[in-house]
Amino acid sequence: MSDEPVDDRDPEGPTESRDSSDEPQPPLADTNAESPVLETDGEGVASDHHSPEPTYPDPDSDDDLGGVSTPPGDEEMPLADHIEEMVLRLAVVLLFGAGGTAIGLLWASQAIEFVWFSVFPSGGNAPPPHVYQPLELWLTRIKVASLLGIMVALPAFVYECYLFMRPGLYPNERKYYLAAVPTSVVLGAIGMLFSYVLVLPILFQYFTYYAEGSAIVAYALGETFNLVITLMGFLAIVFQIPLFIMLAIMMGVTTRRWLAQKRLYFWAAFAGLAFMFTLDPTGMAPILVAVTMILLFEGTLFVLKWVGR
Repeated sequence: MSDEPVDDRDPEGPTESRDSSDEPQPPLADTNAESPVLETDGEGVASDHHSPEPTYPDPDSDDDLGGVSTPPGDEEMPLADHIEEMVLRLAVVLLFGAGGTAIGLLWASQAIEFVWFSVFPSGGNAPPPHVYQPLELWLTRIKVASLLGIMVALPAFVYECYLFMRPGLYPNERKYYLAAVPTSVVLGAIGMLFSYVLVLPILFQYFTYYAEGSAIVAYALGETFNLVITLMGFLAIVFQIPLFIMLAIMMGVTTRRWLAQKRLYFWAAFAGLAFMFTLDPTGMAPILVAVTMILLFEGTLFVLKWVGR
């Protein structure tokens, strides 16, 4: 009986099993290859140094500062620079207005005569103007000449405002501005022409025949032109109603149906504004202005309904 230990394992088994395996073995990873360098921020968050994220904000797109997107071209400027730019642009507008007023003074007397005999009833029945103060005639000439100055300065004001606000406007907002402002100027001119051709003649004809048979009305030159200028300027603002309605609907502030449902409230507001800003003890001028505002409001709603908006 032998004392050598007996090994029950088959020495050939594992060898044959390893040799009989024909499956390809995956290549071992090259430990010498360079691995990406990872960096941590101190809280266990790793980032790949070789794949940096794009910078923020993206200089090729609109800036996004503090969660609020800003238009392209908008730059941070000190408040003093903004004020200086605004003052310079306002000075340009005032220069245009002063130049227009100086030119208007050359023909102010002829303009006063033309307006006087245009707004009063025709047929040679226009009453003569009366001057009750030493400087009333000169002040009236300056007021009439200032109308030309305002007409000359208005386009300059629109252009300078656009240049001042242009860096802070998006491209679509620039298009809206360039489309709305000239429209506003045209509507203002139509309002002044409407006042001059229709409202003022009706108003002064009413004043003339209102006191017929009981008194002779002596029209003061200064007070008469104060009413003329005030009414023309107010109607220039009144004729902005269609533009305001269109812009409000385009921006989604309101709808045509809501405006139609609340029309009585708007009629009351129009009447209140007319009696507030049109100083006429007889009440004729506020009535004409209120009717004009209501017709503009209803006409705009009708056009919007007709075009299907």
